[in-house]
Amino acid sequence: MNDALAARVAETVAARHDVILGVSHALHADPETAWHERRSVGLLTRTLASFGMQVETGVGGLDTAFVARAGTGSQTVALVAEYDALAGLGHACGHNIIAAAAVGAAAALTPLADELDATVQVIGTPAEEGGGGKIHLLDAGVFDDVDLAMMIHPGPADALWARPLAVAHFDVVYTGRESHASAYPTLGVNAADAFTVAQVAIGLLRQQLPSSVRVHGIVREAGTAPNAIPGSALGNWYVRASSLEELEEAFRRVSACFEAGALATGCFLEIRETSPRYSEFRNDEPLAHAFAARAATLGRDMDAAERRPGGMNTASTDMGNVSRRVRAIHPYLGIDSAPAVNHQAAFADATVTPTGDRAALDGATLMAQTIVDALTHPEQETHAHTR
Repeated sequence: MNDALAARVAETVAARHDVILGVSHALHADPETAWHERRSVGLLTRTLASFGMQVETGVGGLDTAFVARAGTGSQTVALVAEYDALAGLGHACGHNIIAAAAVGAAAALTPLADELDATVQVIGTPAEEGGGGKIHLLDAGVFDDVDLAMMIHPGPADALWARPLAVAHFDVVYTGRESHASAYPTLGVNAADAFTVAQVAIGLLRQQLPSSVRVHGIVREAGTAPNAIPGSALGNWYVRASSLEELEEAFRRVSACFEAGALATGCFLEIRETSPRYSEFRNDEPLAHAFAARAATLGRDMDAAERRPGGMNTASTDMGNVSRRVRAIHPYLGIDSAPAVNHQAAFADATVTPTGDRAALDGATLMAQTIVDALTHPEQETHAHTR
């Protein structure tokens, strides 16, 4: 541990306190959903440029993605920023804290880049909430030169190990035939009934699914009037599993349930995946333990032994796909939101409380200090492994 540089990191974060929290609160006040985060990108890139970082927008062919760079060293480290909000819920997953922490860590590392022989990057990644922005950036080569990557995520409590599930996001569309429900019912092909059959089949299937598999979704459209047989129906669904391999089999079996709805009713079925599949997460152990050691000095118990409930660990993130290619960590920092949890309106409110602000500042400090430790103790890389 390089305590002298770690102290300089902490001093810079403290000096940039107002800027870091200003970013978090501004994003919270002006939430933008996946692929539409234009004002958010403008705020983040202006702030990073003010630190002396060189900013490139529209990277990887995505309008709301960016890379900010400082230094030209031999080791490239990436601070990953998310900033998309949830429709109708604002920043109920705390992406305002995630982005602010990345900005704060960049502020602390930029003046140290040459001393660390580092190239410091902030990679701005849109559409984590179902769009798979990071996967598009991986495919476009944006992460190709990155040696290690990290982000923090707010939650109800601190947790060191990320255990997100692999996930497939998909739409289900049934097409039948409208008809008068009383006068000409025999002429109709009921698309809403197809969903009923499918959901009953999924309910029965759950007994045979592994305990790690999650199947959930909503029916968004299924008719417009009670006296008209619905000729079309649309639903949005997720299947999650412990790995991409387990996900493939679970997705096949769930798809068969939707096919049963089409067969039973005579509807035409279309299943279309709406983003690339998210992977399970692979934690880099040396980076994680370095983060936990630094967190302890700030009074945070990261629960490396996993004695506490897993919390967000059964959610999913496209950062999992990054972790399959790059050394990565994704710790959770608690904001004392309980009983409110992620994806609830009360959690969005909690992200701009004093405990939410502390998570943004601690996250900035801890990520920067962990990177300092990794770069000044290169033996960690030699012995790196994942769990």
